[in-house]
This record gives sequence, structure tokens and C-alpha cells, in this order.
Amino acid sequence: MKSASEFFTKEEQQKIEAAVKTAEMKTSGEIVPMVVDSSYDYPRAELIGGGSLALATGLLVSWWFGGESIWWFLPVFLIGFFIFRQLIRSLPDLKRKLIHPDELTEEVKEKALVSFLEQGLHETRDRTGILILISLFERRVQVLADSGINAKVPQNTWDEIVATIIAGLKSDDACTAVCQAIERCGQLLEENFPRKDDDTDELPNLIIE
Repeated sequence: MKSASEFFTKEEQQKIEAAVKTAEMKTSGEIVPMVVDSSYDYPRAELIGGGSLALATGLLVSWWFGGESIWWFLPVFLIGFFIFRQLIRSLPDLKRKLIHPDELTEEVKEKALVSFLEQGLHETRDRTGILILISLFERRVQVLADSGINAKVPQNTWDEIVATIIAGLKSDDACTAVCQAIERCGQLLEENFPRKDDDTDELPNLIIE
């Protein structure tokens, strides 16, 4: 799995930033795309996975070599737990299978909310900040808009934008999909919050964590 810093090339990052600038030239709103490695560490998955594999290995080795002796089981279990836990940590595809999909979704939603506040999207003048969060480990996308724009845009519109980005991720054309999503967000903002004479660019045009 590519890290967030490697997910978009420098050229693609520039295209995304340019798409944000173009969209914001016509509106008082702020659009912030954000790419993160993961929304949470999921230590429970590592503990359960590592413990289960270490338990099975310890039982098998103690039965095969030690006549079911606990003195064979304990060291094999302890060493195996450390090894398997590190293995699961280094294999995101395996780790993801140990986590319920609903938990992945909820953690991405929470990450989006926390990031929305941390990055100051709730502090825009007209309450028109939009966060587009791409969380790579979970393979989830979350679009979160402030109260000003949310009051005028139905939820299914954000779902359509999410679907556009997810389709791009699956087809290995994420940059184009994100730019299309930014353009659509810009259209929504322009319709409801046209640019004012004293508007300034209040927030970053791309955040990579």
C-alpha cells in the first residue's frame, strides 16, 4: 500500500491544488482535499490476529515436539505473538481483514470530523468549508461540509461525490476523480455562495498526512 506522501505524484498534487484554486475563484467557500495513511491504528486487530496465530502455533509445536508440554507452548506462544503481531502490522491487506467494515467506516467518519476541526474548516466566514478526506488503509472517502453549505445541499449529493472518488481509486485514476469532485464542490458552492470582493484563500489547498 502506498503511503499518503507517495499516493499522488508531485505533478498530480499540483493538478489537485490548481483544481482547488480554480473552484475557489468563483465562490466564497473553501475546499480542502486531505489524504491520510489511515484514520486509526486498530491495535485490537493486531492483538487478536497475533494472539490467535501465536496460540495455534504454540499448541501445534507443543503437541508435535513436547508432548503437549506447557514449557514448549509458552515460549513459542510469546515469541510467536511478537512475530505475528509485527507481521500483521506490516501487511495492511491482512490486517484489514481482521477489522469489521463498520468499524473502518466509523473511524474514517471520526477522523474526518476531527480533521475538520483541527484544520479550521469550521472557522470560515460563511461556514462553507468542505473537507474531502481520503483514508488509504480503510479504502474509504468521506466528504464533510460545514453547516452553511449543508443547509442547502442534500446528503445524496455528497454521496455522489464520494462515489466519483472511489471509482477513481478503483480504476487507478484517483487524481482525475479528485479533481472532478473538487469541480463539483465548486459548482455547489458557486450556486449558493458566490465569491465576494474581499474573499481570501483561508485554508490549504491540499493536506497530506
